[in-house]
Amino acid sequence: MADLTLPDYLRTGLDLVFVGINPGLSSARAGHYFHNPSNRFWHAVTRAGIFDPPLGAETDREALSQGVGFTDLVKRATPNISALRVADYRTGAASLKERLTAAAPAIVCFNGITAYRNFLRYAQGANRRIKPGLQPERLASATIFVAPSPSPANAAVSLDELVCWYGHLADLLRASRSKNRLK
Repeated sequence: MADLTLPDYLRTGLDLVFVGINPGLSSARAGHYFHNPSNRFWHAVTRAGIFDPPLGAETDREALSQGVGFTDLVKRATPNISALRVADYRTGAASLKERLTAAAPAIVCFNGITAYRNFLRYAQGANRRIKPGLQPERLASATIFVAPSPSPANAAVSLDELVCWYGHLADLLRASRSKNRLK
């Protein structure tokens, strides 16, 4: 049997692509991103105003019509990230770099420092301390933003803090869209 996963919601020219570390089992079984009701992603991005109209796990496919995509660093679903191996990160980072380069989004948002740290290490050959927010690296022409992981395992970050970080991302997204309309 093939590994459980989620399809990429990617196409060229997206305004924003969210990158998770890997699908959780409940999300992969349901076929929707951030499907676990204890994951705070949909609550946080709704409060931050990323989607208009707001979306949820069951309507995640509609994100493409709003210029937003979804993918993962590692496509294999697991019960938690401790089940991932170095080989998963190596293979996933190279594949993700290819997919994102082909899609050419304006902004890439990694959901979690761990996701970006492993992408940076295995796709870019870099290793540095990472903090949430705008990153100095670019991926082709894409701006890179890191938000704290919305996973319930990241209980050190409150929902209000997540909303604040996604609010910064929403501001960046609006600015990017305005700039592109002026071209």
